[in-house]
Amino acid sequence: MIDLSRIVKAYDVRGTVPDQLNEPVAEALGRAFVQTLRARGEFAEKIVTAHDMRASGPALATAFANGARAEGADVLEAGLGSTDLLYYASGVLDLPGAMFTASHNPAQYNGIKLCKQGAKPVGQDSGLTEIRERAQQILDSGAPRVTDGDLKGGIEQYSLLERYATHLLGLVDLSAIRPLTVVVDAGNGMGGYTVPAVLGSGLPLTIIPLYFELDGTFPNHEANPLEPANLVDLQAKVRETGADIGLAFDGDADRCFVVDERGEAVSPSVITAMVAVRELAKEPGATVIHNLITSKVVPEIVREHGGEPVRTRVGHSFIKAEMARTGAIFGGEHSAHYYFRDFWGADTGMLAALHTLALLGGQAAPLSTLAKDYERYAASGEINSTVADTAAKMAEVEQAFPVEIDRLDGITLSFPDGSWANVRPSNTEPLLRLNVEAPTAERMAALRDEMLAVIRR
Repeated sequence: MIDLSRIVKAYDVRGTVPDQLNEPVAEALGRAFVQTLRARGEFAEKIVTAHDMRASGPALATAFANGARAEGADVLEAGLGSTDLLYYASGVLDLPGAMFTASHNPAQYNGIKLCKQGAKPVGQDSGLTEIRERAQQILDSGAPRVTDGDLKGGIEQYSLLERYATHLLGLVDLSAIRPLTVVVDAGNGMGGYTVPAVLGSGLPLTIIPLYFELDGTFPNHEANPLEPANLVDLQAKVRETGADIGLAFDGDADRCFVVDERGEAVSPSVITAMVAVRELAKEPGATVIHNLITSKVVPEIVREHGGEPVRTRVGHSFIKAEMARTGAIFGGEHSAHYYFRDFWGADTGMLAALHTLALLGGQAAPLSTLAKDYERYAASGEINSTVADTAAKMAEVEQAFPVEIDRLDGITLSFPDGSWANVRPSNTEPLLRLNVEAPTAERMAALRDEMLAVIRR
């Protein structure tokens, strides 16, 4: 028997194929998705689906669609797409959606990201727990699989790539920028599909592609730019070609990482601050969301430019909920997820890339010079440690560091010199995640090592 609690996570479905996630599971989840939305009064007479380049995607998407159709819902199949293309479809068509992707996970994985009408999130507190429970009941009941005679809803193929590209290009004016040479590493993921459509013609950009061939086995490197090892090829190519900027997308192309002209990574916190300034110029006084492990520079820059920073827990469902509650114009996370009110409050790495290109191309200085104004602190990045008892270990950390603590997400310790550290448990594994930031690299390294000594002893 398949235990869905092992693959239905806090924000999405993620598991290995076919032992954890297979066609019967996808079909049950399709039925449960429609049932749950209807039970909650959230309309599900029609849904839209898309899938990334993983070999298992089309069959899983079809099985999910059959489950939804057995419940009487019509299905629009967008086919191949990035996660933010699916959010575009959900937003512009005002339909619930299902994206089949395991993002940056290795080739043996696949998953499902669900959203309600208008790209509103589905997380554990907004329907995903109920979907899991309903799907588990369907699987446990031993009910036969859906047959053609059970399909009450219709199905239609619907191409959206060109409209997605036109929509994004309508949000950022790149017509007057100086010519730029841009290296893009798609990591054999969906950036190889969306980047040519968005950046490939009519703009003063010379695109140098790396790994644009769609291949869910990821033959060159993992499609996870958060890991420094996966940026090495991009950094080398930027230096080799003298490019102005490098962009790296993850597997489903909803996250974008940036490398400057020296081949040095630009922190997602810096990109968040830079884009926030552009958005606040359009709407002075607007709210900008940031999660609690982005750099302190983000709320500082937002306030300096007349905006209102709002701090949230880590995770897209929390960010999106705050975007909706506050009417925020923009939000950013340390993991290079960027959220825009102009994009239904959903995350899109491509739109963040367009803003970065507009900022860089709108003046003469190199990216490293622009970024320097936003680099005020030294950060450790996220460091994972396996522990036997996460709650007990967090209590031990508190006892070892008797400073001001808040508990918005895990524990955040604030030190008198302006340093801070956050320790929070993984939702799915026996891990503690540590992030440290300090005024200097020396202080950051010392505090990081002190905390790791407690966590790992």
